[in-house]
Amino acid sequence: MIKLLIQLIAVFILAAQMTGCSTLSHDEGKADSKQVANTQPSTQSPAAAENPSMENNDQPVPSVQPAPKDSAKPIKLYRMNEAYRFVPIEESSPDKVVLLTFDDGLKDEAVLTSMLDTLDKHAAKAVFFVNGYRVKQNPQLLELIHQRGQTIGNHSWDHINLKNENEEIIEKQISDLQTKIESLIGEKPLFFRPPFGSGGDIVKKIVKNHGMLYMTWSNGSLDWDKSTKDKPDEVIRNVMEQLHPGANILMHELQWTADALDELLTKLKDKGYGFIDPAAIAAIR
Repeated sequence: MIKLLIQLIAVFILAAQMTGCSTLSHDEGKADSKQVANTQPSTQSPAAAENPSMENNDQPVPSVQPAPKDSAKPIKLYRMNEAYRFVPIEESSPDKVVLLTFDDGLKDEAVLTSMLDTLDKHAAKAVFFVNGYRVKQNPQLLELIHQRGQTIGNHSWDHINLKNENEEIIEKQISDLQTKIESLIGEKPLFFRPPFGSGGDIVKKIVKNHGMLYMTWSNGSLDWDKSTKDKPDEVIRNVMEQLHPGANILMHELQWTADALDELLTKLKDKGYGFIDPAAIAAIR
């Protein structure tokens, strides 16, 4: 009897040990599966890993990189020759182009706005050569030209014949206007045209010292002449009769010129001509 009781106790202990081993193996299996799951490669993007606020299905937001400092620097495509005409610097640039220029501003906001609107319509750029005393009278018109993306040139302060003046007066006529323009738009002109197209070696030297390109013209519209007053068709005819590649076209801020401008630019384009952006001109020869 005692022997039978001892055998039953031994069987009970053995069964308990086997149950414990089975439970331990099951728990260890669960632990192992957790460890394997934690070591699987992550499918999360590097950007999402760096930014926990991103959901797994979100695409990384591209960062805005600053533009290179020189990216907006204009490329110089044309230079001016001794005849005040413009020629391509590179063979790949077209030679059938003209430079549009308007002298003797600033006078009338309605006329000027009409010109600016027409230039915009044709995606054309121009140089507006202004006088200092008129800038003083109408500073808002200078700012208007600048805001509309057109170029401002120096035409002396008083529109006097600089060829007849001494060096001191010439310097003042040019430098005072440079200073005035810079105070209004934050930059100085790069182009100079002498009143009446009359200059000389002293004028050219002073202009160069101010970092400007001295020019007269190679195509005159004669819009200033009595025979052309109030006759837009005559302005157009005069320009088209003198048309040549690289033409430097002289016009003025006048009502009949503003009236002629749309048709004139259309005719120039019909002839296969483009318009030089002043920013593409090498400023110093």
